[in-house]
Amino acid sequence: MTAIKFNIGDIVSVLDEAIDGVVVGVKNNEITIETTDKFTMTYFVKELVKINNSNDLNYIIRSETLVNKSIDIQPSKKQNAPSFKSDKIERGVPEFDLHIEKLVKIFRGMSNYDILTIQTETAKRHIEFAIKNRIPKIVFIHGVGEGVLKAELDFMLNRYEGISFQDANYQKYGLGATEVYFKQNVK
Repeated sequence: MTAIKFNIGDIVSVLDEAIDGVVVGVKNNEITIETTDKFTMTYFVKELVKINNSNDLNYIIRSETLVNKSIDIQPSKKQNAPSFKSDKIERGVPEFDLHIEKLVKIFRGMSNYDILTIQTETAKRHIEFAIKNRIPKIVFIHGVGEGVLKAELDFMLNRYEGISFQDANYQKYGLGATEVYFKQNVK
């Protein structure tokens, strides 16, 4: 098993405690973090877990998965009748897998409550980021299972104004995903 390497500036979460923070110091296998409440605390490496930044909306927005559309102002001389593709390919829609193994590296020993808390907090961060950055649609992949995560996600989404959601495309995701639409206010 490889040791997890922490660097100053990494965003981390403390196992067995509801504490998140940023790494401000690394000494041997002791990591000093500044919590979101601005407290400085020291933990051993095995007590911390990095928060997965590859699942962050900033990463997806900067990635090559989004397609830039260019519009020709002047039509070309040889113009055929427009053709429309019947299959709707959704490009650039951020997808977030909420399965715990995608969010943290080590989840053995975590209670179901801890796992669900990490999953819902991750979803909440992505929702708030999408609202703040006016992203029109995102997809959460939650899986089928016993339906606990889906029920929590539905409950959380109902608390936001200007959000609608539905089961995602069955052919692509099966029953294990939810599409979230953000109504944009035109000012």
